Amino acid sequence: MTQERFAELVRKEQEVLRRFLLALCGGCREEAEDLAQETLIKAWLSSERYVERYKFSTWLCKIAYHCYVDHLRRMAPTPLLLDEGLPLPATEQTDAAFRYETLHKALSKLPMKERTTLCLFYLEEQSIREIAIATGSNPLAVKKQLSRGREHLRKLLQDER
Repeated sequence: MTQERFAELVRKEQEVLRRFLLALCGGCREEAEDLAQETLIKAWLSSERYVERYKFSTWLCKIAYHCYVDHLRRMAPTPLLLDEGLPLPATEQTDAAFRYETLHKALSKLPMKERTTLCLFYLEEQSIREIAIATGSNPLAVKKQLSRGREHLRKLLQDER
């Protein structure tokens, strides 16, 4: 694949990638952006293995999913430190971030396979087959993960109310 072709495909699918990673990262934009960069680097380095008959977004999400799993393995649990007494300035961007805070919080409590499957199915509108390819699962497992994930998410969101 040429550099121009790769750049063209990335331009079309970068929003899909960023939304997917943002949902996986529980709304943490900085973490999602770092993983997006790592994903794009890995995608470019392995671009000669991309098969044109598959959707580029599915291939990219598969790489992103593996980057996310690797990231979780590397991460050591660190305590969250808040600077008390420092007011956060309100902006349109912070207001938009809080709009989905409850959903991101609930998604982050789901098992990783369920979260990934729900994000790809509902946020990125990928098919069962595409999700199976991206996650290395079979279609029946994806259907079960969707069913379980929906039920778990429903309970988590009801508990938030």
